Amino acid sequence: MMSLNNLREKFKSRELLFGAWISYAHPSITENFAEHAFDFTVIDMEHSTISLEQAQRIIAASQSQGVPCLPRPVSHSNDWIKPLLESGADGIVAPMVNSKLEASSLVENIKYPPIGKRSFGVNRAQSYGSKFNEYISQWNKRSVFMAQIESKQAVENLKEILESSEIDAVMIGPYDLSGSYGQPGNLSHELVLNAEKTVIEVCKQFNVSCGTQLSDFSEKNLNVALEKGYSFIIASSDLFVLNNWAANAESLMRKYRK
Repeated sequence: MMSLNNLREKFKSRELLFGAWISYAHPSITENFAEHAFDFTVIDMEHSTISLEQAQRIIAASQSQGVPCLPRPVSHSNDWIKPLLESGADGIVAPMVNSKLEASSLVENIKYPPIGKRSFGVNRAQSYGSKFNEYISQWNKRSVFMAQIESKQAVENLKEILESSEIDAVMIGPYDLSGSYGQPGNLSHELVLNAEKTVIEVCKQFNVSCGTQLSDFSEKNLNVALEKGYSFIIASSDLFVLNNWAANAESLMRKYRK
C-alpha cells in the first residue's frame, strides 16, 4: 500500500526534500502535516510512547494524503521492523547504525529475497491480499532505508556502512553525536562540527542523500543547513512546535498578569 510518489528515487538523486517529524500518537496531527507539502513523515517510536497499533494509524493518515511514511523503531529488532512494514510503512529510519554489520542486518530485515530475508505475509501493506503480487514485486526497488549516524564509531565506519547500495539516505543525529564526542548538547563544538562535516562529505562521495533535523525550522537555520551541504531537512516536530507555542504563550501571559 505504498504511496504513489517514489521517495527512494528522490533520495537517490539527492533532491532537496523536507520531512515532518511525528512524536504524538493521534493521527490528526499527521493528517495536518501531510496536507502541507511535506515530502515524507517520520514516526519517532524511539523516544516516544507510540505503539505499533498507533503507528499503523499514523502511517495510514500520512499515506491518505499521498505522503510516504517512515517509522523510526525503538531498536533494530525485527520484532519492531516486521510489523511496521506489514502495517504499510514505506521504509524504515534506523537509529544508531554504527557498523557495516548492523547495516547489513537491517537490510536483511527490510528487503525481500534475494536482497534480504523479509518473510512474506499478508496485512495492510499488501492491501490485505488484494495487491500482494504488486507489492512484493515492487517493494525492494521502492522501499527506503534511512540510516542514522549518531556516534563517533559510526562516523569512523561510514565509508564501510555506505558500501551497501541499499542505504538511500543518512540522517545525522546531532545530540547523540555530540555526546559520543564527549560534548553532550554542545552542537557547536569543533569535534562535533568536524564530524558533521565528515558525514556530509562522505555521503556526497557515495551519492547518498544526507539530512538532519532542525528543532527551530526558520529561514536562517535552513539556509545554514543547506550551505553545509545537507540535501534533506526534517522540519522541527510536532513536539517542538507545540512546546515552543506553549512557552511563548506562557511568556505573554506572565507579561499581562503583572
